[in-house]
Amino acid sequence: MADPGTKKPTPPWGRRPYPGPMSLVTPVERLRVSLAEQVRGLIVGDHPPVRHHDDPVLGDPTAGDPGFFGPDSVTWRVHADSAMFIGGLRALLLQTVHPLAMAGVAEHSQYRSDPMGRLWRTSVYVGTTTYGTVEQAAEAVAHVKQAHVRVTGTAPDGRPYAANDPHLLTWVHHTLVDSFLRAYRRYGAAPLTPQDADRYLDEMAVLCDLFGAEPAARSTDELRDYFADVRPELHAGAQARDAARFLLVPPLPLPARGAYAVIAPAAVGLLPASVRRALWIPPTPGFDPLVVRPSARLLLRTLDWVMAALPRPSRDAER
Repeated sequence: MADPGTKKPTPPWGRRPYPGPMSLVTPVERLRVSLAEQVRGLIVGDHPPVRHHDDPVLGDPTAGDPGFFGPDSVTWRVHADSAMFIGGLRALLLQTVHPLAMAGVAEHSQYRSDPMGRLWRTSVYVGTTTYGTVEQAAEAVAHVKQAHVRVTGTAPDGRPYAANDPHLLTWVHHTLVDSFLRAYRRYGAAPLTPQDADRYLDEMAVLCDLFGAEPAARSTDELRDYFADVRPELHAGAQARDAARFLLVPPLPLPARGAYAVIAPAAVGLLPASVRRALWIPPTPGFDPLVVRPSARLLLRTLDWVMAALPRPSRDAER
C-alpha cells in the first residue's frame, strides 16, 4: 500500500552520542561504529533510535513500558536480525501482485520520486511499533491510517480501492509477517522453532487489530490457509511489473548498491515461483542455493556485527 506519508514523525528524543571517549576505542571499533552509523543513516535517515537504555544523560525514557512485545518476545528477536532487510524487500515485491493494493501504490506513493524517504518512513514505523511504548506504537499506526485516508481511487481493472479497506490492510499485514518470518528462518542468526514461528504470528496480530483489519493469522497453518484463500485475487499487471523492476534496481546511494545487489536476489529467492513468473522475473536455476544464499548469509552476519556497535533495546525496558 501507500507509504505512511510525507510528514516526518517527531522523534521522541534526541540522537544518542557514542558512550565514552573515542580516544579509548580501538581503530577497528571506531571503523565499526562509523560503518554502523552510515548503515543506520541509510535505513532511517536522521531519525534517532526508538529506545536507548545506557545513555548516562537521557537514561531510558521508556522504562516500565516494553510496548506490545517486549524483550522476551519472538518479535524482538526476529526484527533485530539483519534478515529484515531481505524480508522487507520480499514483502514489497509480494504486495505488488494484489491489483488493488498495487493501484494505491502506483497512484499515491512517492516510491519513485523519493525512494529513500519512503524507506526511512517505513523503517521508523516498523521500529516504533516493534520497540516503542504502547502509546508510541499506537500513534505510529494512527499516523499511517490517517495518511491512508486520501489513498483512494479506481484500479486499472475498474474496481475501486481504498488503502484503509480492512481486506487490503490484512493483505499488507500478512505479506509483512510472512516475509519477515521466511527471511529469518532462512537467513537469521539463530534457528526458529515451529512453536516460535506460531508465537511470532500471534504476537504480531495485535498490529493487524489496531488497524481495524480482518482477523490475522495466528499460526503458520492459518497463514498458509490465508494465502491459499487469497490466491484467486492475485494478478500482476503492468503496474506490478513496473514496480518490481524499480524495486530490484532502485537509484540507491553508491555505498549501498553492493549490499543491495545481494539482498535483492535473496528476496526474489524467497518468493513463490508463481509470483516470480507473474512479475516476469527470470528463473536462475542453481544460482540461489549456490551463490545467493552463501553471499547473503555472509553479508547479513557482517551487518549484524557492524550494527551491534550501536545500542540496542535490552531487558532494561522491563525494569
